[in-house]
Amino acid sequence: MALPVYTSRLFRAWDIIFKCICTFVFFFLIAPIIVIIPLSFNAQDFFTFTPEMLNFQSEGYSLKHYNDFFTNVDWQTALTNSFRIAPLATLISVALGTVAAVGLSQSDVPFKKLIMAILISPMIVPLIISAAGMYFFYSRIGLQGTYIGIVLAHAALGIPFVIITVTATLVGFDKSLTRASANLGAGPMRTFFRVQMPLILPGVISGGLFAFITSFDEVVVVLFVGSASQKTLPWQMFTGLREQISPTILAVATILVILSILLLTVVELLRRRSERIRGISA
Repeated sequence: MALPVYTSRLFRAWDIIFKCICTFVFFFLIAPIIVIIPLSFNAQDFFTFTPEMLNFQSEGYSLKHYNDFFTNVDWQTALTNSFRIAPLATLISVALGTVAAVGLSQSDVPFKKLIMAILISPMIVPLIISAAGMYFFYSRIGLQGTYIGIVLAHAALGIPFVIITVTATLVGFDKSLTRASANLGAGPMRTFFRVQMPLILPGVISGGLFAFITSFDEVVVVLFVGSASQKTLPWQMFTGLREQISPTILAVATILVILSILLLTVVELLRRRSERIRGISA
């Protein structure tokens, strides 16, 4: 965005410095991710750039690590487990998180701030503490090492993201619409699904995508709550780094980066659509 013509030289200089700082921070954060992408095409079983790669020779590059990922039984089992766990955990997070956000948006809710703090605490409390607590709790009620136990644990981690995104969407919601719906004879459930839900749907979907990413990429809780037969993709990556240094991990990491970029792009498009619906931007 261009600066106005009347902007002072000092302000223009600060604007340039500010943009340089932002660019430096961006590359500082993105550099570790950029490095692993070309390394995933390494023709050798190394975690470093070979002379052939540095010289851009075709024999230095190969898709064998991607082929190993799609043909190896251990990797495919882990991928299947991740896709079995993440969608169900996301559905539970979206259902409970949306209801909680809508309920907390009411003005007559007592101890609203305290309840909100408790609900989003999984985002604040160190993950290792949450994982240890879930392990001791699930071991007492018989859910430790079960499929439903991992799903519920991941749902608990995803609920705060849904609450925050839906709450942000409800900030610009016109409550007179719900009163008008009630005056026309619609019940609470009909009002929610026919009036509120279409307007807050972008926030709900955005929260669901964040919950899905959280569940799909999570490893600490799975190590505590899961069992050997429920290895997820991040767990398999962690095991590969600890027990066998396989460059296939770089190929998997590249695929996860691309998946995350696609999901975050969808989130951004939904955010802009939500702003257009609420009239915040043109």
